[in-house]
Amino acid sequence: MSWKHGLLDERRLLVKGREKEKRCWWLAVDGLISRGLAFSFCTLSIVLAILAVKGLAASGNPVRQVEAADGEKLIALTFDDGPKPYVLVGTPSGKGIPSQSLLGLLDRYGVKATFFVMGWRLSRDADATCRKLDGGVCRRAAEEEHQRGHEIENHTYGHGDFRQMEKRYGEQWVLDDIERASRAIQAITGLRPAYLRPPDWDIWPGLQQKIEARGYRVMTKSRAVPPALRDLDSEDYFCVGQKQINCPKPPDYDFVMRSIRQRERQGVNQHILAFHELPQTVELLSRLIPELQKRGYRFVLLRPYMAAARYRPDPHSAQSSEAEGVF
Repeated sequence: MSWKHGLLDERRLLVKGREKEKRCWWLAVDGLISRGLAFSFCTLSIVLAILAVKGLAASGNPVRQVEAADGEKLIALTFDDGPKPYVLVGTPSGKGIPSQSLLGLLDRYGVKATFFVMGWRLSRDADATCRKLDGGVCRRAAEEEHQRGHEIENHTYGHGDFRQMEKRYGEQWVLDDIERASRAIQAITGLRPAYLRPPDWDIWPGLQQKIEARGYRVMTKSRAVPPALRDLDSEDYFCVGQKQINCPKPPDYDFVMRSIRQRERQGVNQHILAFHELPQTVELLSRLIPELQKRGYRFVLLRPYMAAARYRPDPHSAQSSEAEGVF
């Protein structure tokens, strides 16, 4: 059984177990140990919540649902394929494509987001390409994300399809590509990424296990995972360019809201929303964010979102998630 590791607000929590009838656990928190203070928790659900704070979850143990503390309505807003300066800052792209400022929009509504970036864009060697395509220096846009309090996670270095890359170069190449991206991100944030979103969510169990063994949690759309822990795909990437055959109908805003309402009817009030750094996505979010805030949702970074979860083992098969019919 593998465990996934994460950080919350750069705090280190140490959990120790005692094997007694009451199954009491002691939590020692940095800064309190020196004062000789400790807190005893004798309820299994609380123990599991503590493990969630460390970002740990057993991949081989099906879970039924994830709840926010006190039933809080939470959203982790995430973006793929950046950083793209013209979308983030609001300047025209290298081809003259205009965009509102995504970072400006998030600031306006007090929202912090998580950006899954491509590592190659953070290289100095990419500066000329970024200026040509995206109207600015990508790594500086990433630095701006970090300085404004947003989270930066791993979307691989080259954004290559895992199956094609594995067939062409071998599995080790894929793993090295992920690590290369993490080093580029850590050079900006000072933190090693804890989460990986595979390109197009395409991955197979064997590779996922090896990635998780390196300390990453792999983001997924799989219905084998409880709704609150899987990505809700906005499908905004289908609405780009002249051919928009697969663009959601009704329009993307309504598609996202309909998906959230359906999940709410199933008792799911936590959502990981997956978008891309696109001009039309910024326009969509200018309507979506205030609407969701009016509905009582709080936007949080991905790490605190996961840490707020309480994991409850499902005594039945993981297939029960399939039967939920929830996006």
